[in-house]
Amino acid sequence: MSNLAANTVGTVAALCSMTSFVPQIVKIWRDRDAAEVSRAMYLVTVAGFSLWTGYGVLIESWPVIVSNVICLLMSAAVLALKWRFSRHR
Repeated sequence: MSNLAANTVGTVAALCSMTSFVPQIVKIWRDRDAAEVSRAMYLVTVAGFSLWTGYGVLIESWPVIVSNVICLLMSAAVLALKWRFSRHR
């Protein structure tokens, strides 16, 4: 596979991963309800993206670092919204 093809696939994959959290965040914010969100799942997701970010730092790969930092922030936002809207119940 050419370097261009690999970079294209990687870019599309990263964009899909990063944007996949947007509908969940919007739904939680709009409904002010996160009861159906699994706290355990998002704790594992945040841990996973933290580890992927660390991996990117270790191998000095800025695409891995940037995409995983963005995913980490988005998944942490879901977790924060879960905490915020669960407190009001």
